[in-house]
Amino acid sequence: MSIRWILWATLLFSFANFAIAEPLSYSVQLAKRYQAELPVSFYHVSEKYDGVRAIWDGKQLKTRTGNVIHAPAWFTDKLPNQWLDGELWAGYNNFAYVSSLARRRVPNNKNWQQVSYMVFDAPDSTQPFSQRYQLYHQTLSKVALPHVKPVVQHRFENHRQLERFFNTVVKKGGEGVMLHLSSAKHVGGRTKNLLKYKPYQDAEAKVIAHLPGKGRYSGKTGALLVKNESGIEFKIGSGLSDKERDTPPEIGSIVSFRHQGFTKYGKPRFAVFLGPKTTF
Repeated sequence: MSIRWILWATLLFSFANFAIAEPLSYSVQLAKRYQAELPVSFYHVSEKYDGVRAIWDGKQLKTRTGNVIHAPAWFTDKLPNQWLDGELWAGYNNFAYVSSLARRRVPNNKNWQQVSYMVFDAPDSTQPFSQRYQLYHQTLSKVALPHVKPVVQHRFENHRQLERFFNTVVKKGGEGVMLHLSSAKHVGGRTKNLLKYKPYQDAEAKVIAHLPGKGRYSGKTGALLVKNESGIEFKIGSGLSDKERDTPPEIGSIVSFRHQGFTKYGKPRFAVFLGPKTTF
């Protein structure tokens, strides 16, 4: 069996797991990185949940690209006939678990019982976020579903208070925090009205070689040699499981990784492999 055939089969299987994407009537709002350009008091601040972005359009759950998420009927039956935006979340360090569930055409009831829908917005182009927060909080309190939870928004007067909250979130395993500009109306695409503040950054790179391992990894892949969009080549070894070292991502494929800034030479510092690029 040729490598090319295997790659085509893998792609076809991935696409088959999702229904054909339907365009969302609302353009999803995407976050930019927090750089302290405005006073902290201008924002509502919440924990950032490392899950799968899920949009409830009043009838179906969809990914941010419009693919239908096939959740069990009991998971969505009582959701309101209005737009909600949030994350499907199964606890800290469980992104891969939720991602796998969200891709299946036939939902597994037992596994979905571990998932919560963490709602952080009720998209509406006419209301500022401060009012949208009240809207989704009041709406979900009436629905009263134990697995559908309104994300609590906090207000801080200064950066010291923000840092204290940020550190508390990170220490318990959280991904970071989100800052919603309180006065901003919902707009589609990447916007400064929504900011993410994380202790690390996520990025993507192309695999250009498999580097041989040494010691306990002798005969396996020790690291991936990758190239990012800036043309910088570097190695990623941390984060690779034994299975991934036996069968590493294909050369030419795009992978996701996490890092903590850059060296003076422009290489990502402390790069950690996350997995193949996701299309959510």
